[in-house]
Amino acid sequence: MDNRLVLHKSRLEGCVSLSGAKNSVLRLMAASLLTSDAITLKNYPASLLDAEVHAGMLENLGKKCDLTDNQVAISQVKAPPSELDWDKRSIRNTLLILGALTSRTGKGSVPLPGGCKLGDRTFDLHELVLRSLGAKVWQEGDMLCAEAPKGGLVGADVHLPLRSTGATENAIISGTLAKGVTRIWNPHIRPEILDLVKFLRTMGAKITVFGQEHIEVVGVEGLNGTTYTLMPDNMEAITWLVGAVITGGDVEIRNFPYTDLEVPLVHLRDSGAKFYRGDEGLIVRGGTCYPLEISTGPHPGINSDVQPILAAYAACAQGESRIIDLRFPGRYGYAAELAKMGLSYKIDGNLLKIQGNGGNLEGTIVKALDLRAGAALALCGLVAHGETVIEDAWQIQRGYDRFDEKLKDLMSQPL
Repeated sequence: MDNRLVLHKSRLEGCVSLSGAKNSVLRLMAASLLTSDAITLKNYPASLLDAEVHAGMLENLGKKCDLTDNQVAISQVKAPPSELDWDKRSIRNTLLILGALTSRTGKGSVPLPGGCKLGDRTFDLHELVLRSLGAKVWQEGDMLCAEAPKGGLVGADVHLPLRSTGATENAIISGTLAKGVTRIWNPHIRPEILDLVKFLRTMGAKITVFGQEHIEVVGVEGLNGTTYTLMPDNMEAITWLVGAVITGGDVEIRNFPYTDLEVPLVHLRDSGAKFYRGDEGLIVRGGTCYPLEISTGPHPGINSDVQPILAAYAACAQGESRIIDLRFPGRYGYAAELAKMGLSYKIDGNLLKIQGNGGNLEGTIVKALDLRAGAALALCGLVAHGETVIEDAWQIQRGYDRFDEKLKDLMSQPL
């Protein structure tokens, strides 16, 4: 699946277990740099390409990552250098590595962040975080550098102008070893943020979450090792749910994170999806797709990552659906790829209008422009007539653990 994924029309049926969350594991791996003690992460999504990249970066920073079954043991071989020497594919999590290195070693230097191209994804808020804690931040070529004042980072009030997940995470990570108290105002309280907080608490961090108002981090002198079980991936959960509905399938999604997806579940139920709570997870019994009208927003609203998946749902409805992405305006590049399969759409400002035709799509060659776009194309490939070939399918592997293996197990026809 590294470069191409070939799909045919198929009904999804059977059971699928959710892997550890991509949007959590990378943050926890960055936070492992805060201690010299051993870290063990259970429910580890070992096949994620971004997790493999992160493990490689950790090993360049003096860590050793040992995989066994569905867990990774992270141990320190030598004290981390202040510079991440990395010439392979970059991911956006380098920004959190910068915060961790600056907090622990007093300075840091990392490659400029990579990740999905979702429009204007600057890192000025991450610079704001580090500067608020007393660090100098600058660029040198393709590297982003930071240096704490003599004696290390100093706790302070960090006022975020918007609810940024990454900046909130960086402020938490950077504040754990800072001297004094760090208060993060206007944080983005998402399930992955709370997972990071729980993880750091098991290491001895002193962190209190005051709802959506602020997070208080009392700096400590050092952190301990820990063994921690990752939260299930809510994006994987919503992907299998939509896949089961649009194919008229019958799927049990085990360890389903209900509380993390309350708002998307309400929209999907109101739009014809049929599902109910089982003893071990969510049971999906198909349904009839009706048009959607959604707007993305901070948690507990609909996350920006979810909207391409719901666009695949809208393609299988009969009538017009409307989607507005307030976090990454214009994140609709996948629509042009879906149009190659016969989808009719129009972009009006920041409004995406999808004219669903009941899933009457034709298989063809399309390209995964980013991670969630690739997943949306794969879902539509399950309802399209003929053969669908997704190029650059490695994008899907960035965020879905064993995607092709799980899909093959669920499909009524083999991949």
